Amino acid sequence: MATDKIAKNLERFAQAVAAHDRENPTHTAWGIGLNAFDMERLGLDDGEEILPGIVIQADGGVTSNFRVLCDGDHDAEREAAEAEVVEAVATQPVHEPVVAPSQTDDR
Repeated sequence: MATDKIAKNLERFAQAVAAHDRENPTHTAWGIGLNAFDMERLGLDDGEEILPGIVIQADGGVTSNFRVLCDGDHDAEREAAEAEVVEAVATQPVHEPVVAPSQTDDR
């Protein structure tokens, strides 16, 4: 594989890890998840350290995409946020105006 393509991928991986760590300060990124096909195409091995403290891992994700792997549980946080929204909506009364159907006749 061409060196410039590897360099671009490493740059993207580093940017994604930095963005993840900035937006999720309580989580520590430890890897990049790639589809096995993409790993083979890029010439990477499962468990290979590609950046300091960041390893590559095969997962069942979509080809041509990668995921930042971390020690946090994003699904639990998302569910908790959704539950908060549902509770906020459920505890507030909603008053919608009653509108009579239009009396116009399209003859």
